[in-house]
Amino acid sequence: MQEISKGANVSLTALSEDAGAVVVSLGWTSATGEGDADVSVLLLDENGKIRSENDFYFYNHPAAADGSVQLLGKTPTSNGDEDRISVDLTAVPEDVARIVVAASQYGGARFGDLDDLRMTVADRSGEPLVGYSIEDAGVETAFIFGELYRRGEEWKFRAVGQGYETGLAGLATDFGIEVLEDTEPATEQASTTPPEGATAAVPAPPQAGDATAVTAPATPAATDAASATVPAQTRGRAPRTTKKKVTLPKVAKKSLAENESWRTARLFPVPSLKSDKEREVRATSVLLSVMAEVPELGRRLTAGFGAPAGRMQTFTEVPLPHGDTPRRPDGVIRVERAGKLWTALVETKTHGNPLKDEQVQQYMDIAARRGYEAVITLSNDVALDGSPVVDVKIDGRRKHKVSLWHLSWAEVAHQAQMLIRHEGVGNAAHAWLLQELLEYLQHENSGCHGFQNMGPAWVPVRKGIEDETISPDDERAVDVVESWERLIRQVCLRLGGELGQKALPVQRTRRDSDPRARRVAAAGALCVEGRLSAELRVDGTSSVIAVTADLRTGKVRTSVDIPAPEGSYPLAMVKRLLRALAEAPADLHVQSLVEGGNGPRGTLERLRPEPGDLLPKDGAAPTGFRLSLIKGMGSTRGNTESGFIRGVDAAVDRFHHGVVAHLGAVEARGGRRG
Repeated sequence: MQEISKGANVSLTALSEDAGAVVVSLGWTSATGEGDADVSVLLLDENGKIRSENDFYFYNHPAAADGSVQLLGKTPTSNGDEDRISVDLTAVPEDVARIVVAASQYGGARFGDLDDLRMTVADRSGEPLVGYSIEDAGVETAFIFGELYRRGEEWKFRAVGQGYETGLAGLATDFGIEVLEDTEPATEQASTTPPEGATAAVPAPPQAGDATAVTAPATPAATDAASATVPAQTRGRAPRTTKKKVTLPKVAKKSLAENESWRTARLFPVPSLKSDKEREVRATSVLLSVMAEVPELGRRLTAGFGAPAGRMQTFTEVPLPHGDTPRRPDGVIRVERAGKLWTALVETKTHGNPLKDEQVQQYMDIAARRGYEAVITLSNDVALDGSPVVDVKIDGRRKHKVSLWHLSWAEVAHQAQMLIRHEGVGNAAHAWLLQELLEYLQHENSGCHGFQNMGPAWVPVRKGIEDETISPDDERAVDVVESWERLIRQVCLRLGGELGQKALPVQRTRRDSDPRARRVAAAGALCVEGRLSAELRVDGTSSVIAVTADLRTGKVRTSVDIPAPEGSYPLAMVKRLLRALAEAPADLHVQSLVEGGNGPRGTLERLRPEPGDLLPKDGAAPTGFRLSLIKGMGSTRGNTESGFIRGVDAAVDRFHHGVVAHLGAVEARGGRRG
């Protein structure tokens, strides 16, 4: 990968023969784990202005109907977060001269508070082409990281690094977006769509608990275009509408069955599935058929793999020549755009069965010989940055490059839930199909439940910790740490799908840290202390949830620290906190935090009648509070109801819904963005 400095430019065509579509990544780290930014993309004409408000892409207008731009969202990396954007340069309209990639912060946050600000551009196969690091960020609240621009028949990349102290509004104004002043609250949905023009409302980030929204500009026409909504707190901005997207209600309709023994007829029945092969064939066919029928899902699952936006067809059990014996990949995905085909082979595993290196290697070789673009593996396993799911060798002598990608069943379920519960799809039939797919994936017999086994090292490591006989340099402990990271990643996917927001693991390491070294250090701590620890954060909140599994006591602790509101009397702030936690579990542990240490603590059940017991006896004012729930964890590998994996997932779910969800008002008074 070529590194360039601020102001430098480079031709993408000169760096790769496969730069017709690229994935742009913006990354950063935060020492506190709370820092974040919202990505936006602007398409500009020769005059450096947007052609219409539809040329502005952000979290509530994430995709172009023609597939030229799609915001893929945040993904955790080995050292922080990364926001990815898919740009199909072959689909960009001819009158677009520049594509500006920017990010912005809100609520008093500054880019100088973030570390390792970086932008990279990769080609269609995922090969990094060029990278650029921003070293001089300070008080800026918005930043143009870089831009893609035309020069004749080729596309080039320029490292810009221009900051704005006036936030996204100041940046947007420079490119012809008129920022409307506050007038009356916009709480009603408009009934008509205004004419196109270079006027757009610059959004504030989504806040937890917002229940009212008005629609914002989106590309017209296409039924699979992403809908865009602007939260109601952006008051006074002109209400706009777009084609209504369909989501399913969270509360199911009243059943007409006489009793619970009546089973609803399902489009994809699963009770008869018994053999692993039958599960794999059925799961592959079900998923690929829904992907082809529901454009939003097909595009969502393949855009990050370099697939263009176009007409998709899917196939199963396709015989392909390979020596004396043809090979039959579980599936094939083909996307046609402008007469060109993008093809991916699909290898599927269910029920916790591992992918086989040799089998995937054969499909990589077949794809290379036939000029296919990708091989996609799909299994219960969860991919981690820096640790491949399978080990394959790439023949560097071949001119045609094939990219290898991985999807977990948990990711598929997450994307389906995001679409049908939160973001919407083109019509009611598509929403129903996604609901049937989700019912299938979640059925106990489908084998598509996601990561569900801590691996062969789990039992001996856990026993060695209980007996205090395990050595800190035991390699098996590294395997357990890696499985723990996969589990936390899956917990984030499930929680994020339910909430409709990204939930990401927090990594408190710098960009140049080695994932292997980090895991070795965590394994050593595990062997000495007997605990696995992680942190996660839901996008749009400042709360960092800490999760600790103590293998010696068999307990899972979930906790969150919240700051004390400024300018409040100690007893008043304690009472306010307890009122906010009125619906929280009675066994919630609450501890006051003081300068240099911890203060008194107790359960909600004991503190509710005596809130003063939470105040330090020496009169010191609390600087914050720590809220914790402690739950027993399962003793098996995780494939039963009492398993460790389900125990951790249930603990996080109970803590977020029972505790964290009630803290918005408390954090707001504490001066935190929530």
